[in-house]
Amino acid sequence: AANLVLGKEHNGSKNWIYLGSVSVQPSEFIKIAFVFVGTSTLDRLQTAKNLTGFIAFSAICLGALFLMKDFGTACVFFVTFLIIAFMRSGSLRTIALICAVAVFGAFLILKFKPYVAKRFAVWGHVWDDPGGAGYQQTRVLSYAASGGLFGTGLGKGFLKNVFAGSSDLVFGMICEELGLVLAVVVVLSIAMLMFYARSDVTRSRSTFYSISACAAAGIMLFQTCLNVFGATDVLPMTGVTLPFISLGGSSMVSVWGLLAFIKASDERTYAARRKRK
Repeated sequence: AANLVLGKEHNGSKNWIYLGSVSVQPSEFIKIAFVFVGTSTLDRLQTAKNLTGFIAFSAICLGALFLMKDFGTACVFFVTFLIIAFMRSGSLRTIALICAVAVFGAFLILKFKPYVAKRFAVWGHVWDDPGGAGYQQTRVLSYAASGGLFGTGLGKGFLKNVFAGSSDLVFGMICEELGLVLAVVVVLSIAMLMFYARSDVTRSRSTFYSISACAAAGIMLFQTCLNVFGATDVLPMTGVTLPFISLGGSSMVSVWGLLAFIKASDERTYAARRKRK
């Protein structure tokens, strides 16, 4: 709500609040609240009242992001909702129904939001307009290729001069300056951390910590896919950040907050093991 009143539109999205020389992105902090509210609500008995409350909170978050035109973060929230809902219900039929409704909503967005439709239109055809709609992705592909396997050297690249080069396009900057080898290592490290969280929470005896850790891991893994694939034109650009890497204080605080859920689950698991010993 604060974004809609106080936020300023920047690059098509109204998701930043400027406090003097400092800019804040509240939607990043809401990710932590979303995981906490969803998990704590459904951690209790999955009554109709609790489930309705979580759905209502999710609808408010997604609706606000829709009005802010921040569709990348909306996708992240929706996937988080699916993870939490599935871990509590275990019903693939319910998830399929939710996805069907989401697909219908996506078609409506593409029809009535030309900004989003434009991103989908250029998807896979960035070289048709390298100086216009495809400028960012073509720069990523060109500069990343110039880095080769081991890069041009830290700080010696050119992608950092392109808009969002150190945030949305940071994967390309890593490829250019540090090389494809290290870029792949970075992505695999994030993926391995998330899969470790997934395997660790299966041993947790707490429903709350298990669901919250899986939801947090799902957010970071999904964001990594959107960022890397969006920058390289495998998927449309969404504007989400690469966890732990992209420039941005709000994003970094959000990532470390999500990591706290995973750490808490890990501590809970080993505390239970120590008690058994």
